[in-house]
Amino acid sequence: MSDLSPTSHPTPILTVDVVLLTLLDRYLQVGLVRRDNPQEPFFQAWALPGGFVRPQTDHDAQHTAMRVLQEKAGVQSPYLEQLATFTGAARDPRGWSASIVYYALVAPHIAPQGSDKFRWEPVNEVAKRTLPFDHSSILRCAVERVQSKTSYSALPIHLMPAEFTISELRAVYEQLLGGTLEPRGFIRRIQEMNALEETGRTKTEGHRPARLYRARCDDVLATLEPSLLPK
Repeated sequence: MSDLSPTSHPTPILTVDVVLLTLLDRYLQVGLVRRDNPQEPFFQAWALPGGFVRPQTDHDAQHTAMRVLQEKAGVQSPYLEQLATFTGAARDPRGWSASIVYYALVAPHIAPQGSDKFRWEPVNEVAKRTLPFDHSSILRCAVERVQSKTSYSALPIHLMPAEFTISELRAVYEQLLGGTLEPRGFIRRIQEMNALEETGRTKTEGHRPARLYRARCDDVLATLEPSLLPK
């Protein structure tokens, strides 16, 4: 009879990594943390926030991701979605490992400030170099997911300040999609989503008052049609 006890098979390294994204200075930026444990690989390197799963206290992988963001980046309750699981013998010099990866979006007005242990860097700049482990591949995958969901959903609303104009929202969509959106068509699709509500306030845009909106929490993930893609 085969031995099916928990100690009869080697245990892989199990971690959770998070791709934390925001928009600063109109550029998509990723949060990186400095690895500060001299006993672990890539000491002092800048990497994606991550950590070991704690079976005794973490209810599930999402709980681990939220804990990692709080402990390493000081971020609470961002938009958080599971991206993929990355596995293999070559991704971690300590041995065969599996990482359950999430990506998180945080609005600029609540994004944490940089420090000696945490900083924001433009995604385009980080892509020019190699991050520790397979974090470069993970980052590319996360950015592709965000761009894909931007083409058909209200996902970019999570990158907006508490109040914003339709023009400001369109600019964020355009930045993520890499193209120009027809203003009237964009307004029509946003209205069809029913993901926004008026605040009753305005701000001046181009010498004219523009209505200010905020996200409706119940509809913020409503579908946006693919016709928003740049031509």
